[in-house]
Amino acid sequence: MKYLLLDRRLLVFLLIVNFFGTIYGYIWYQPQLEITSTVFIPFVPDSPTASLFFVIVLVGFLIGRHFGYVEALAMVTLFKYGVWAVVMNILTYFNGQEVGIMSLMLIVSHGAMAIQALLFAPFYKIEWRHLIVAAIWTLHNDIIDYVYGQMPMYSTLTEYEQHIGYFTFWLSLLSITLVYFLCIKRTQTANLT
Repeated sequence: MKYLLLDRRLLVFLLIVNFFGTIYGYIWYQPQLEITSTVFIPFVPDSPTASLFFVIVLVGFLIGRHFGYVEALAMVTLFKYGVWAVVMNILTYFNGQEVGIMSLMLIVSHGAMAIQALLFAPFYKIEWRHLIVAAIWTLHNDIIDYVYGQMPMYSTLTEYEQHIGYFTFWLSLLSITLVYFLCIKRTQTANLT
């Protein structure tokens, strides 16, 4: 499995898919970005920014370099926003919205984001300092979304914003904890043996 995941052909394929997915994600956020104050713009397009971090990680793998801060940001945010978007799209269905092609595409693509985060965890070179920066970014983003009202627009879920904010906070902590156990703790344990 290790050799398959680091095969250059697969890395190039994932780079292309994530690159175009990132562009599509920023386009999807365009209506919200048009009405967003400039100071909040870096924190609004959550999922495409997560996949942009992963694009940089993939470029690093292809050129034989590790970017610890970006790897930590990629893993935390890929998992978090991958799971988050899957849950939100399923909730829109339970809240009366039809599941169309767009919803299914968002569920599959964001599910793939979370899976990519987990699959590539053994290859990241993440240290405590990297994870601390990623944790600050992620929790700060939660505050921007749910204190300053910049969460992604899901019109059918607006009335549940406080509940979604609570769920998102715990999902952030889970994502940060996963990175600790799958990257930092694993490396520490491997170094002891």
